[in-house]
Amino acid sequence: MLRYILKRILSTIPVLFGVTIIVFLLIQMIPGDPAKSILGSDATPGAVKALRDEMGLNEPLLTQYGLWMMDLLKGDLGYSYTLHKPIIDELLPRFVNSLILTVASLLICITLGVILGLVSALKKDSILDKVSMGAALIGASMPVFWIALMLMWLFAIRLQMFPVSGMYNMRNPGGIADLLHHLVLPAFATATVSLAVIARLTRSTVLDVLQKDYVKYFHSFGLSNTKINLVHVMRNSLPPIINISGLQVGYIMGGALFSEVVFNWPGIGQQLYTAVTSNDYPTVQAGILLISLTFVLVNLVVDLLNVWLSPKLQDSIKAE
Repeated sequence: MLRYILKRILSTIPVLFGVTIIVFLLIQMIPGDPAKSILGSDATPGAVKALRDEMGLNEPLLTQYGLWMMDLLKGDLGYSYTLHKPIIDELLPRFVNSLILTVASLLICITLGVILGLVSALKKDSILDKVSMGAALIGASMPVFWIALMLMWLFAIRLQMFPVSGMYNMRNPGGIADLLHHLVLPAFATATVSLAVIARLTRSTVLDVLQKDYVKYFHSFGLSNTKINLVHVMRNSLPPIINISGLQVGYIMGGALFSEVVFNWPGIGQQLYTAVTSNDYPTVQAGILLISLTFVLVNLVVDLLNVWLSPKLQDSIKAE
């Protein structure tokens, strides 16, 4: 088992390397001259050339990538010429804020999605099943920014139950309670689509497991429905649910961009939006890289968690 874990971790290295190549090339494909965009249209050719030399843009593409990789290995994400500071100083605190929003959204969509899917499966073809799955289908079809705006209009403006924007009360920050109060609306807005996806997958997975022979075997022994459903059925339904939850991390981090802009949440998504509008290419490159690496590492954890939960996978690994 330890050998498999080490092998799986090592196999992530070329994936991470590939991610850096893709991110680097994507930024290179953006039309226009980054130096000229930073200095403005009135910049002299000499000033543009000097900034290009400083940014290393006059070097061959392979050399630019090599220099960028060397800086990455040192923990240097580059320098923002619009903010006039190292990118890591600006992005790292915002990345932590985005992780807070992402984790909260993930907890909401997994918890509510699994509960909704399980109840719908156990009450198949009931009014509750039809209503919940219909709501899940509608939720999966709505864009995140529209959900965010509707939640803001209803709960922040009309009912005044939650703050309109920000992460803390600017006049009187209230610590963790204040943070959670500000977190509710952006977290629910970001989680809605993934919640619907997880709910529908949970329902179909549980229905499939309920048809297995071992479930009927447990019923014949007189075990309670609660124990069978919560222990045996849910445990065997977990691997696909965990897989789809891991894949939803990428979608949630993408959706968080819209929630952060709508609710003025000081995360990496809002910073990327600002960087794109101001042509701050080094910051865009660093931000996309951080999000991509997070997605890869989360899916590594999901794979290892699936092996830990699945005896069949453990037996197949031992047999190799």
